[in-house]
Amino acid sequence: MTRISMKTIKQLNEKDLKSKIQEARSELAKLRVDASKGTLRKESGKLKPLRHDIARMLTRINEMKKEK
Repeated sequence: MTRISMKTIKQLNEKDLKSKIQEARSELAKLRVDASKGTLRKESGKLKPLRHDIARMLTRINEMKKEK
C-alpha cells in the first residue's frame, strides 16, 4: 500500500475510508509480525508512515462525524 495524501483522503467517503483503514491495519499487522521474527529488512521504513496514514484517515472520519 502506498502513502495516501490528505487531499485524497478528503475526497473519500466514510465507507471507503473504513475499508482503506482495514487494509492498512492488516498490512501493518503483517509488517509487525515480520519485524518480530526478524525478517523485516527492506520494509522497516514502512511501519511509521503506515501508522501515520491510519491516523490521518481516522482523523478525517472524526471530522466528518463532527460536521454532521
